[in-house]
Amino acid sequence: MLMVLIKTDDVLNAETLSRVKKISKQMKKVEGVDKVYSLFELKHIKSQDGTMIVDPAVKRIPKTEEQKEILRKEIMDNDMVYGSVVSKDFTITSVIAVLEADIFDEFIVGQIEKLIEENPGKEETVIGGVPFNRLNVSRNIQSDLRRLLPIGIVIMLIFLYFCFKQLRDVLLPFFVVIMAILLSMGLIPILGWKISVISLILPIFLIAVANDYGIHMIAKYQEDNVLGNIYSKEELAKRMFRSLGKPILLTGITTMIGMLCLNGHIMIGAKQLSVLASIGIVFALAASLFFIPAVVSLLPKSKPVILPEGEGRKKPILERTLAFFSGIVSRKPKAVIAGSLIFSAIVSIGIFFITVDADPIKYFAKDHPVTKATNLIDENLGGTFNFSVAVGGDIKEPRIMEKIDRLEAEIEKIPEVGNTSSIARVVRQMSRALNDQGEEWYDRIPDTRNAVAQYFDLYSMSGNPEDFEKMIDFPYEHALISVRLNTANTPKINRVIKQVNDMAGNDSDIKYVGGIALIFTELARQVVNGQFLSLGMAVIAVAVLLMILLRSVAAGLISAIPMVLSLVILFGLMGLLGIDLSVVTALLSSIIIGVGIDYTIHFLVSDLRLRIT
Repeated sequence: MLMVLIKTDDVLNAETLSRVKKISKQMKKVEGVDKVYSLFELKHIKSQDGTMIVDPAVKRIPKTEEQKEILRKEIMDNDMVYGSVVSKDFTITSVIAVLEADIFDEFIVGQIEKLIEENPGKEETVIGGVPFNRLNVSRNIQSDLRRLLPIGIVIMLIFLYFCFKQLRDVLLPFFVVIMAILLSMGLIPILGWKISVISLILPIFLIAVANDYGIHMIAKYQEDNVLGNIYSKEELAKRMFRSLGKPILLTGITTMIGMLCLNGHIMIGAKQLSVLASIGIVFALAASLFFIPAVVSLLPKSKPVILPEGEGRKKPILERTLAFFSGIVSRKPKAVIAGSLIFSAIVSIGIFFITVDADPIKYFAKDHPVTKATNLIDENLGGTFNFSVAVGGDIKEPRIMEKIDRLEAEIEKIPEVGNTSSIARVVRQMSRALNDQGEEWYDRIPDTRNAVAQYFDLYSMSGNPEDFEKMIDFPYEHALISVRLNTANTPKINRVIKQVNDMAGNDSDIKYVGGIALIFTELARQVVNGQFLSLGMAVIAVAVLLMILLRSVAAGLISAIPMVLSLVILFGLMGLLGIDLSVVTALLSSIIIGVGIDYTIHFLVSDLRLRIT
């Protein structure tokens, strides 16, 4: 559903109703709109001279205060309108477009925005609904990418200059990262994929990971290119490659293997991210090993940055800081290990407080149009997210109709349920039109199938049976109880779905529970299961690979320790800080695998070299 919300002091004002009528009438002509629901399309079932009369909820726009109050009372008695299309305080009304399948969000939202502009008014007008939310997520992804990528690049350049102090040594790793990003992002349309919330992580991931290889190469160059060195530019390039070729190759391969483990994720976006990130890593690895030494061998030797050891030389703050911590590690290794384990154990308590929430509204700021519209719908018109309970059987049979009615009444009592609708509610409204208050069958389901069938026949004489096409199929073999939720919070939706399933029990007449709300709860569940599975696979795969490549079981086991502790600390801090585990935050843990293993390998390779020496 795409909803146009019109907010004013009293929606029953003649000017407001005239505007609603124009918008709803023109909305029917918009390509991609299957059906329109508004005060002028939804029906009011009433009795006139003992006959059922079906009229629009607003047949005529009231001209006097008396007519307005009569209309207000009629709407309050209309289950199909009150609280779903008109708020209970009469300050908000909506025009709802039920869309055809496969209609593009950008097209339909653009058409509705144009329609609103062509019908201006004094009322506050906003658009809401899942298609509008999806479009804004898409737009935000593009704007965030344009904003976040330059910020990430600027931070990277500042950090590189702080480390290397020379423009050439800054630009070489920078070019490697930019080329890796351009290659990976450029493959998205070539492969027929689309940028999603998940793939938005890709440039940031490559800035974090692809940087490392070039930084190590430049650091080695500066270590060798000190005052008084006798190396030629070609020899400096060879020393870079020979000294760091193996550890950099190992880090690249293990990072790629770790990322490819995301292919075990059920989410398509995570699978695509694993492929694109792996390609970017392979390119950055090759460019760091071959492109950077090749450029260094062609350019003149740069001015030495690292001064030789001697009197009067003051060590840089970074070097002094590293020397301080290395002293602590070498003097008190047991205390460092114990402290790390104790800290990890304490922080890990937060894992038990992690909340899994796939609520897409949390992607937006509180003053964003999506948040405003969603809050208006949730608080006044039943809710944005919905699901349905499908019931099968002979729907005209009173036993089935009573079952639908009872189940709907139970569901409606759940606090997170904002609004419900079903064919049973419509039949009860018919009964109120055909029976006087106080009579036995007033506001009740008839007790025979023939009586139910007669209700539908009487309705068809004055109304259109297609009014019910979103509630039943016309062989009358299936019916839906539509439930709108006043929240998009995943844990709350999970509780509601569980309650509804418990109510349904093992009833064979209740075929299934489904809808957009269940898609989001299933998404949240799969995010957690898939991420922990892929992370576990990544840790094991990387550890086994290092055992084989380094020919050391101990090296493989040691490599797993920092990765596991980092993941424990990450998820623990998320729980302690109240950060939800969502589609995006769950996949951020992949960066830990990519970044963390690099440093571990460099230490392991250095240790092995020292032992051999």
